[in-house]
Amino acid sequence: MTTKTTFEVLGKKDTRSGFGAGLTALGKTNKDVVALCADLTGSLKMDEFQANHPERFFQVGIAEANMMGIAAGMTIGGKIPFTGTFANFSTGRVYDQIRQSIAYSGKNVKICASHAGVTLGEDGATHQILEDIGLMKMLPGMTVINTCDYNQTKAATLAIAEHKGPVYLRFGRPKVANFTSEEQKFEIGKAVVLQEGKDVTIIATGHLVWEALQAAKTLHSEGIEAEVINIHTIKPLDEAAILKSVRKTGCVVTAEEHNYLGGLGESVARTLSTNAPAPQEFVATQDTFGESGTPEQLMDKYGLNAKAIVNATNKVLGRK
Repeated sequence: MTTKTTFEVLGKKDTRSGFGAGLTALGKTNKDVVALCADLTGSLKMDEFQANHPERFFQVGIAEANMMGIAAGMTIGGKIPFTGTFANFSTGRVYDQIRQSIAYSGKNVKICASHAGVTLGEDGATHQILEDIGLMKMLPGMTVINTCDYNQTKAATLAIAEHKGPVYLRFGRPKVANFTSEEQKFEIGKAVVLQEGKDVTIIATGHLVWEALQAAKTLHSEGIEAEVINIHTIKPLDEAAILKSVRKTGCVVTAEEHNYLGGLGESVARTLSTNAPAPQEFVATQDTFGESGTPEQLMDKYGLNAKAIVNATNKVLGRK
């Protein structure tokens, strides 16, 4: 577990561009990295890699299942394939291919998924996915990463190229606060304590990390000291960091842009129930599909923001 107590907001950037920047950097430094895309090169920010390394870029078209099969085959020749499409198509549409061709045989494929959660926005429920973390974390041997900002997404993209085995890297479409260090070393499976506190632990992932920090400011003004933990790796989960924090604070709020069934919150609940039971509240979607709307409207409607985290915190404190 690493601890960071101060940070500077470096403007707003979309996390998918962090992936694109990381992939571009890998193209220059790792000749085994290849990229495959399912007709969404611009949306996945894979343009620069394609321009610089056309011989290592493969446009498979709207054939996501085929893309996963090709990627699995490439690993046999020592290549490190990065696949790119929307999170819904990266998981739900191709689950059988991932399970059978990639996870079952432990293929070194990096499944990179943009436009996750409701912040995909106006494209609506058919393109949004709120169950992908659950789908991926239940696959044996699959590493699951959900980054919070541009810098962390870039660092994670670089890190997973060095990791042996299948990885699901989840990121998003909207521009969000870019507040983690540009020079950070991304450690798979290691939580980051962004703020220390004694009254409640707030564990967040992805876009909800920034919201958790904003919630902590509000809570501080109310005399509540929240410990905020960024869980960028949902599997393997940093159970030691979670237990250390919750044993200190005595209660926890989990926050994620995902269904409360099968997501980060459930993994935290399992960890606590088998080691150190404590009151927990879930900030997540409540077993529902999304709908069309701006990211801000949807985050507000489905209770995925700082206000919802503050409300959950006040509720869980009453259960201590």
